[in-house]
Amino acid sequence: MNRNRFVKFSGAAIAMISALALMAQSGTIVATGTFHGAAHSTSGRATVYAGSSGPETLRLTHFKTSNGPNLHVLLIAASDADDNEDFLKKGIERVDLGSLKGNEGDQNYTIPAGTDLAKYKAVSIFCERFSVNFGTAPLAK
Repeated sequence: MNRNRFVKFSGAAIAMISALALMAQSGTIVATGTFHGAAHSTSGRATVYAGSSGPETLRLTHFKTSNGPNLHVLLIAASDADDNEDFLKKGIERVDLGSLKGNEGDQNYTIPAGTDLAKYKAVSIFCERFSVNFGTAPLAK
């Protein structure tokens, strides 16, 4: 009896997670770009989706980077950033989308309402602890 409930619950949870992933991909693509990173070998794709009735979503796919302390996903007000660059010293504005959820795999981040994607033209994986850019994906329409 308990096993049947667990199987039903597990199946429902998997279906819900799959539906959320599809919803993140079902919006219109606003911008996309490929990560580069030499010193911290970062690869994968960053894509911004406009939801039909909600906030925009940044989705990282086929993503992989080095493990590091206190890594964050940032939108930066620049067209690109050099590997290992501390662009914060240059006063480049950023929108912090939160801590990196994992150094490998597909993941979603909600973009705050009102974020001007014409201004924030790249995604950075940034190490807050050492002020180092692990990798950047310049976004293009």
